[in-house]
Formats: sequence, structure tokens, C-alpha cells
Amino acid sequence: MKKIFVIVFLFILFVSGKVFANPDSILGDWYTAEGTSIINIFKCGDNYCGKIVWLKNPKTEDGLDKVDARNPDEKLKNRKLMGLEILTGFKYKKDNKWEDGKIYDPKNGKTYSCKMSLEGNELKIRGFIGIPIFGRTTVWTRKTS
Repeated sequence: MKKIFVIVFLFILFVSGKVFANPDSILGDWYTAEGTSIINIFKCGDNYCGKIVWLKNPKTEDGLDKVDARNPDEKLKNRKLMGLEILTGFKYKKDNKWEDGKIYDPKNGKTYSCKMSLEGNELKIRGFIGIPIFGRTTVWTRKTS
């Protein structure tokens, strides 16, 4: 009887996906919702971070590298967008969810609190101010090959 209980319990866990939840499953390259950039998510200590590794249009009309021109910090306005770390400090919680991170939006120069959840090859990114209800979700797609 005990053996049957263990088998049923393991089957339920397997079906729910909790046995194989892997904190590192988020690692790799992700197309942003607009498809105009790729973000590489990597381990940074015990946390997860992400940086821009590809831009559809990496140059300005003048042929110069695009920079973080909308950053409110004057000292940071000239840093290149390519290689810019935009995700910082994410901690794996459980059930394919990462929280307690920040996301920087170079389009407006603002940083938001952020949480992420992984569903197959889609990464749901929710940036918010204060609490998640005051935010916006965007969906990134895993880059394959």
C-alpha cells in the first residue's frame, strides 16, 4: 500500500511539473516582444540577470552605435545599448517564477520592479511600480538555434 501511495504521489508531482522545475531553465537568449532585440539571461552570483546581445537596428542614422540616450543619469547617457544589462537581481522562487528583480527600459530611461514566469518557450515579464497590479506584462520568446 505504501508503495502505491509513493508511485501515485510521484506521478502527480511529475504531471504538475514540479519535480522537474529547474531554476536555470530561464538561461539563454530571448527575443523581446517586438522582435527588435535579443536579451541573454545569465547567472550573476546566486541571481539571474540579462543583457542586450543583439539589436535589429544597432546603429543610428549617422552610423554610430546606439547609446542609452534617455537615461536620467548624465554620466550613463553615452553607454552603448549593445551589452547593456537591463535585467538585474532576479531570484528563483518556485514553479518557474523569478521575482525581486529590476528591469531597465532604455526606451524611456526608467527602471521598474519586475517578476518573470516561464511557460514553455514564452517568458512573461511583468514590470511594475510598487505592486504588480500597477504594471504591464510583455512576452518574450526563446531563441532557438
